Amino acid sequence: MSANPVNIIRVKDVMKLEFDMVESCETIRDALKKMQHVATKCLIVNKNNDDDEYGMVVLSDIARHVLTNNRSPDRVSIYEIMSKPAITVHPNMDIRHTSALFDRFGLSRAPVVNHEGQMVGIVSHTDMVMKGLLQMD
Repeated sequence: MSANPVNIIRVKDVMKLEFDMVESCETIRDALKKMQHVATKCLIVNKNNDDDEYGMVVLSDIARHVLTNNRSPDRVSIYEIMSKPAITVHPNMDIRHTSALFDRFGLSRAPVVNHEGQMVGIVSHTDMVMKGLLQMD
C-alpha cells in the first residue's frame, strides 16, 4: 500500500525576495523613513561581522519602546530596541513547519537564510497563508 504524495510548499515558494536592511547604529527615524519608503512593517538589521547574527526591528517594537515611552526617534538607535538574534528559517523548510515555529515563538515573520548564512528573503504568516495554503492539496 502506497501513501498519497503530500504537496510540500516550501518557504522559498512563498517568501518575499525583496527586503530592506539597516545597520544597528542607525536611528529609529532612519528606520521609519525606510519603512515608509518601501511600505513595510519590518526591517532586517545587518550583521556587524561574519560571526554576528541578523537582527530584526518591526513597527510594533518601535511603538512599544519609542512611542509608548515618549522617546525621540532621533535619539534611539535600532540597536536599543531590535530583536537579536532573529529566529531565521531555511528556504527549503516546509511552510507547515515554519508556521508551527512562528506559533511556538510568537513570530509574525522571519528572515530566510541559506546554508551559507546569507539573507535570501523574508517570510510572513500572510505569505504562507495567501501564497501557500491554496497550493496545497
